[in-house]
Amino acid sequence: MLEQSMVKNDKKAKTIIWIVSVVVFLVVAALSRIKLDIDLGFNPHVFAQANAIINSIVTFLLIAGIIAVKQKNFLLHKRIMLTAIVLSVLFLVSYIGHHLLAGETKFGGEGVTKIIYYILLATHIPLAAIILPFILFTAYRALIGEYDKHKKLTRITWPIWFYVAVTGVIIYLMISPYYL
Repeated sequence: MLEQSMVKNDKKAKTIIWIVSVVVFLVVAALSRIKLDIDLGFNPHVFAQANAIINSIVTFLLIAGIIAVKQKNFLLHKRIMLTAIVLSVLFLVSYIGHHLLAGETKFGGEGVTKIIYYILLATHIPLAAIILPFILFTAYRALIGEYDKHKKLTRITWPIWFYVAVTGVIIYLMISPYYL
Protein backbone atom coordinates (compact mmCIF):
# COMPACT_ATOMS: atom_id res chain seq x y z
CA MET A 1 0.00 0.00 0.00
CA LEU A 2 1.00 3.62 -0.49
CA GLU A 3 1.58 6.11 2.28
CA GLN A 4 -1.19 8.61 2.77
CA SER A 5 -0.95 11.75 0.63
CA MET A 6 -3.14 13.98 2.77
CA VAL A 7 -3.64 14.62 6.44
CA LYS A 8 -6.96 13.26 7.65
CA ASN A 9 -9.53 15.94 8.49
CA ASP A 10 -12.93 14.33 8.00
CA LYS A 11 -14.96 17.34 9.11
CA LYS A 12 -13.25 19.73 6.70
CA ALA A 13 -13.23 17.15 3.89
CA LYS A 14 -16.94 16.38 4.29
CA THR A 15 -17.78 20.08 4.28
CA ILE A 16 -15.72 20.79 1.16
CA ILE A 17 -16.96 17.68 -0.68
CA TRP A 18 -20.62 18.46 0.05
CA ILE A 19 -20.28 22.15 -0.82
CA VAL A 20 -18.55 21.34 -4.13
CA SER A 21 -21.10 18.61 -4.92
CA VAL A 22 -24.13 20.79 -4.18
CA VAL A 23 -22.75 23.81 -6.05
CA VAL A 24 -21.94 21.70 -9.12
CA PHE A 25 -25.39 20.09 -8.99
CA LEU A 26 -27.13 23.49 -8.76
CA VAL A 27 -25.04 24.97 -11.59
CA VAL A 28 -25.76 22.00 -13.86
CA ALA A 29 -29.47 22.06 -12.93
CA ALA A 30 -29.63 25.76 -13.80
CA LEU A 31 -28.17 25.16 -17.26
CA SER A 32 -31.55 24.22 -18.71
CA ARG A 33 -32.75 27.76 -17.97
CA ILE A 34 -29.71 29.72 -19.16
CA LYS A 35 -28.29 30.22 -22.64
CA LEU A 36 -25.75 32.89 -23.45
CA ASP A 37 -26.19 34.49 -26.86
CA ILE A 38 -22.54 34.92 -27.78
CA ASP A 39 -21.01 34.48 -31.23
CA LEU A 40 -17.85 32.52 -30.61
CA GLY A 41 -16.88 32.38 -34.26
CA PHE A 42 -17.06 28.58 -34.11
CA ASN A 43 -19.69 25.94 -33.48
CA PRO A 44 -20.21 25.58 -29.71
CA HIS A 45 -21.07 21.90 -30.23
CA VAL A 46 -17.30 21.34 -30.39
CA PHE A 47 -17.60 21.28 -26.58
CA ALA A 48 -19.97 18.30 -26.81
CA GLN A 49 -17.47 16.50 -29.00
CA ALA A 50 -14.73 17.29 -26.48
CA ASN A 51 -16.99 15.92 -23.73
CA ALA A 52 -17.40 12.65 -25.59
CA ILE A 53 -13.65 12.37 -26.12
CA ILE A 54 -12.97 13.13 -22.45
CA ASN A 55 -15.60 10.59 -21.34
CA SER A 56 -14.04 7.99 -23.65
CA ILE A 57 -10.63 8.59 -22.09
CA VAL A 58 -12.11 8.46 -18.57
CA THR A 59 -13.77 5.14 -19.46
CA PHE A 60 -10.43 3.66 -20.48
CA LEU A 61 -8.73 5.15 -17.41
CA LEU A 62 -11.33 3.56 -15.13
CA ILE A 63 -10.62 0.18 -16.71
CA ALA A 64 -6.85 0.75 -16.50
CA GLY A 65 -7.22 1.86 -12.88
CA ILE A 66 -9.01 -1.31 -11.85
CA ILE A 67 -6.44 -3.44 -13.70
CA ALA A 68 -3.56 -1.59 -12.00
CA VAL A 69 -5.01 -2.09 -8.52
CA LYS A 70 -5.73 -5.77 -9.16
CA GLN A 71 -2.09 -6.13 -10.17
CA LYS A 72 -1.18 -4.36 -6.89
CA ASN A 73 0.45 -1.50 -8.77
CA PHE A 74 -0.91 1.08 -6.35
CA LEU A 75 1.17 4.03 -7.51
CA LEU A 76 0.04 3.54 -11.11
CA HIS A 77 -3.55 3.13 -9.87
CA LYS A 78 -3.30 6.41 -7.95
CA ARG A 79 -1.91 8.26 -10.97
CA ILE A 80 -4.55 6.84 -13.29
CA MET A 81 -7.43 7.64 -10.97
CA LEU A 82 -6.21 11.18 -10.25
CA THR A 83 -5.92 11.70 -14.01
CA ALA A 84 -9.50 10.46 -14.42
CA ILE A 85 -10.63 12.97 -11.77
CA VAL A 86 -8.78 15.85 -13.43
CA LEU A 87 -10.28 14.91 -16.80
CA SER A 88 -13.72 14.73 -15.19
CA VAL A 89 -13.26 18.29 -13.92
CA LEU A 90 -12.25 19.34 -17.43
CA PHE A 91 -15.34 17.53 -18.73
CA LEU A 92 -17.53 19.44 -16.29
CA VAL A 93 -16.15 22.80 -17.39
CA SER A 94 -16.64 21.85 -21.05
CA TYR A 95 -20.14 20.52 -20.32
CA ILE A 96 -21.15 23.79 -18.67
CA GLY A 97 -19.63 25.74 -21.57
CA HIS A 98 -21.52 23.66 -24.11
CA HIS A 99 -24.87 24.08 -22.43
CA LEU A 100 -24.38 27.79 -21.78
CA LEU A 101 -23.37 28.49 -25.37
CA ALA A 102 -25.33 25.93 -27.41
CA GLY A 103 -28.47 25.47 -25.31
CA GLU A 104 -30.60 22.35 -25.44
CA THR A 105 -30.78 20.05 -28.44
CA LYS A 106 -33.91 18.04 -29.17
CA PHE A 107 -33.42 14.38 -30.06
CA GLY A 108 -34.85 13.70 -33.51
CA GLY A 109 -34.73 9.92 -33.62
CA GLU A 110 -37.82 7.74 -33.79
CA GLY A 111 -39.01 4.27 -32.82
CA VAL A 112 -36.72 1.93 -30.92
CA THR A 113 -33.81 4.38 -31.22
CA LYS A 114 -35.85 7.05 -29.44
CA ILE A 115 -36.81 4.62 -26.67
CA ILE A 116 -33.20 3.53 -26.17
CA TYR A 117 -32.02 7.15 -26.16
CA TYR A 118 -34.52 8.19 -23.49
CA ILE A 119 -33.85 5.11 -21.34
CA LEU A 120 -30.12 5.89 -21.44
CA LEU A 121 -30.80 9.54 -20.69
CA ALA A 122 -33.20 8.69 -17.84
CA THR A 123 -30.52 6.57 -16.16
CA HIS A 124 -27.50 8.70 -17.09
CA ILE A 125 -28.78 12.02 -15.71
CA PRO A 126 -29.61 10.97 -12.12
CA LEU A 127 -26.48 8.83 -11.84
CA ALA A 128 -24.34 11.69 -13.18
CA ALA A 129 -26.00 13.95 -10.61
CA ILE A 130 -25.15 11.72 -7.65
CA ILE A 131 -21.71 10.39 -8.62
CA LEU A 132 -19.59 13.46 -7.78
CA PRO A 133 -19.65 13.15 -3.97
CA PHE A 134 -18.98 9.41 -4.28
CA ILE A 135 -15.91 10.08 -6.45
CA LEU A 136 -14.64 12.75 -4.07
CA PHE A 137 -15.21 10.68 -0.90
CA THR A 138 -13.62 7.62 -2.53
CA ALA A 139 -10.55 9.63 -3.55
CA TYR A 140 -10.35 11.27 -0.13
CA ARG A 141 -10.36 7.89 1.65
CA ALA A 142 -7.48 6.71 -0.56
CA LEU A 143 -5.49 9.92 -0.16
CA ILE A 144 -5.66 9.74 3.65
CA GLY A 145 -4.68 6.08 3.59
CA GLU A 146 -8.00 4.57 4.69
CA TYR A 147 -7.80 1.83 2.08
CA ASP A 148 -10.49 -0.43 3.57
CA LYS A 149 -13.03 2.42 3.44
CA HIS A 150 -11.74 3.39 -0.01
CA LYS A 151 -12.22 -0.16 -1.29
CA LYS A 152 -15.73 -0.34 0.20
CA LEU A 153 -16.75 2.96 -1.45
CA THR A 154 -15.16 1.93 -4.74
CA ARG A 155 -17.62 -0.95 -5.03
CA ILE A 156 -20.36 1.68 -5.37
CA THR A 157 -18.43 4.47 -7.09
CA TRP A 158 -16.59 2.61 -9.86
CA PRO A 159 -19.57 0.97 -11.61
CA ILE A 160 -21.67 4.14 -11.47
CA TRP A 161 -18.82 6.34 -12.70
CA PHE A 162 -18.06 3.84 -15.47
CA TYR A 163 -21.73 3.69 -16.52
CA VAL A 164 -22.01 7.49 -16.57
CA ALA A 165 -18.84 7.80 -18.67
CA VAL A 166 -19.91 5.13 -21.17
CA THR A 167 -23.51 6.32 -21.51
CA GLY A 168 -22.29 9.90 -21.90
CA VAL A 169 -20.44 8.87 -25.05
CA ILE A 170 -23.37 6.84 -26.36
CA ILE A 171 -25.79 9.71 -25.72
CA TYR A 172 -23.46 12.09 -27.56
CA LEU A 173 -23.24 9.72 -30.54
CA MET A 174 -27.03 9.43 -30.62
CA ILE A 175 -27.81 13.16 -30.35
CA SER A 176 -24.94 14.70 -32.30
CA PRO A 177 -26.68 14.31 -35.69
CA TYR A 178 -29.35 16.71 -34.39
CA TYR A 179 -26.99 19.54 -33.43
CA LEU A 180 -27.68 22.61 -35.55
